[in-house]
Order: sequence, then structure tokens, then C-alpha cells
Amino acid sequence: MGVADLADYPWDAVAPYAERARAHPDGIVDLSVGSPVDPTPEVIGAALRTATDAHAYPQTVGTPALRQTIADWYARRRDVPGLTPDHVLPTVGSKELVALLPLLLDLGPGDVVVHPRAAYPTYEVGARLVGATPVAADDPADWPAQTRLVWVNSPGNPDGRVLGVEALCAAVERARELGAVLASDECYAELGWDAPWDAEPVPSALDPRVTGSDLRGILSVYSLSKQSNLAGYRAAFLAGDPALVSRLLTARKHLGLMLPLPVQTAMLAALTDDEHVAGQKERYRRRRQVLRPAVEAAGFRIDRSEAGLYLWATEGRDAWESLARLADLGILAGPGHFYGTHYPQHVRLSLTATDERIAAAAERLRAAGGSSS
Repeated sequence: MGVADLADYPWDAVAPYAERARAHPDGIVDLSVGSPVDPTPEVIGAALRTATDAHAYPQTVGTPALRQTIADWYARRRDVPGLTPDHVLPTVGSKELVALLPLLLDLGPGDVVVHPRAAYPTYEVGARLVGATPVAADDPADWPAQTRLVWVNSPGNPDGRVLGVEALCAAVERARELGAVLASDECYAELGWDAPWDAEPVPSALDPRVTGSDLRGILSVYSLSKQSNLAGYRAAFLAGDPALVSRLLTARKHLGLMLPLPVQTAMLAALTDDEHVAGQKERYRRRRQVLRPAVEAAGFRIDRSEAGLYLWATEGRDAWESLARLADLGILAGPGHFYGTHYPQHVRLSLTATDERIAAAAERLRAAGGSSS
């Protein structure tokens, strides 16, 4: 299989609903894709401006200062001490890494790539790209013997599910039994809402309570798109098993997957300033507090959603029907069909809209009540 064999890009199917939502007299409230709308913090922009003289090729491995800063960030924010620059690697956003990891690990036909049942679709895309078999399974007991790569996602996209230490331990243990790499997509880890994640950090797969300080076969993936409004910078990184990191670095050198030097400088600023992260989380908290009760008042049940940037909601009918109902209210959501075959009656509602648009959506939803007309 090759790139030409991939299915049409799923979000193209939402275009008619977007047009329908735009016809609302007060305009569209776009809660679909989840692209940040708030400004990039000035501390990051200022750092970027100081690094515009980037006339030489950057190193794929990243600057020593950035790599050390990433290691320090894991210790400070994720309770993962002891990492060194050899444990980390910057990436050109996290989506390219998710899509390319099966290729970089030399997987192919006969290999299985496991991903969550409610899953970001790029996990499956990466498997199919190399001819591997994607399998959606949350229970480690269901992971096949042919599994060579396991994706876990905590907090989850789209469902906001958090895997605690016990669940991560079970995943790591089973992956090691199978001889598989376990890659943990942790891009929403700073956005915990419900207890206990409102008061304690969402655990990383690299947490010593999970690994026993043995990082063999384990990778953590993180992005600054959400916590720092850097989606347009394509600023992300991975960390974990240094042997795996070295192997991935060699492959990425051959492919020219290098992060622009100005972006690396901006990342360093973002990772050493916790104040802007706290401020952004508070913005999302306020929006969630406005939107969630309105979604429930409109007849939807919110499932999981204890962390992350989304509300995972259902009104008990096909997601496309719910999408149409919401579009008539001028609200655009994402259908559960995009996230696997297991949740055809769910929609994903993003918190990434301005305060004014979130308030408008909440007002429309409350006015609609539980009506399904």
C-alpha cells in the first residue's frame, strides 16, 4: 500500500455541514478540528524573533540546549526524572511522527499496530502506509501475538480518557511480552479537568512508577500545539528508550526530518515558561464550564472527557444526524465515525473557540433543549 491508496481525507465529508452551520444568522461556531484560536504567548514570539538569522541547516537531533530543556521539562512537569539529551528528540509536529513511526521502525506486512478503540485516525494511517495491520483494542489481553507497535493515548483524542499508573503498567508489561514498542501519545497531558486529574499530573508512560526506571521499548510523544498555542509552529518531541531514540534519529537524518532552528529556539522558551501554560489551561477550563452543561441541556450525554480539549458526546443516534442537528444551530462538530468503528453515535466538540463563540454555542444549545427536531 502507498499514499495513493489511502482513503479520502475524512474532514472533507464535513464540508456540507460547515456550509449549513455558516448559514446561521449569528454565524458558525466551529468546534470541529480543534485548532487553537488564542494568541501565541509573547515570550515565545520574542524568542522566535531573536533567531531569524537561521542561514545554516539545523541538526535533526536538535540543539543541545533544546534537548536538555526537554529532559528538564519531563522532570518538572511529568514526574519523569533522569532523562538526558540522549533520551529526547524534537519532531516536526507530532502528526508526522505518528504517521511515520511504523516506517521508521521498519514495520510491514504481517506486523500489527495496535491503537485505541476511540482513536486519532493517523495511528491507522501509519500502519496502512507500510502494509501493517491496524488493530483497535484497549485491553492488553486482546493485543495479537504479531503486535510490533502499540499506541496508547492519554489523555485520549477524541474521548478524553486518562490512563492511570495501573493501566499504563499493564500496557507496558504486555508490550514487553510481545516484544513490541509502546508509544504513548501524551499531547493533552497538561489539560486535566475531573478528579483526580484536576489536582495531580496525568501520568506519563515514562513515569518510574510505570517503568520501574527501565525505559526499554517505551516512547512518549508530546506537542506544544495545545498547551502553548503553537500548532502553526509544528513544535513537538519524543522521549524514552535511548536506543530507540538513536535508531529513529538515524532514520530521520536520512529523510531530512529536521525542525527549523527558529522553532527550536521558540520551543526552548515555551518549555521554560510555565506561566503561559497555566493561563491557557484556565481559558480552556472556563470554556469547558460554559459549554459542558449546555451540551447536556441539549440532550447529549458526555462520556469520559475527564481531560483534554474535547467533549465526547452522544444523544443516542447516528453521529451524522447529530452533526446535522448541531449544524442547524450553527455549530460544527466532528463525527465519531472519524475515530474508528466503535462509536458511531458520538460527536466530538472542541474547546478551541473564543469565549464569545463558546458562549454563543451554549446559548443556542440551551435554547434548543432536548429537542431532536
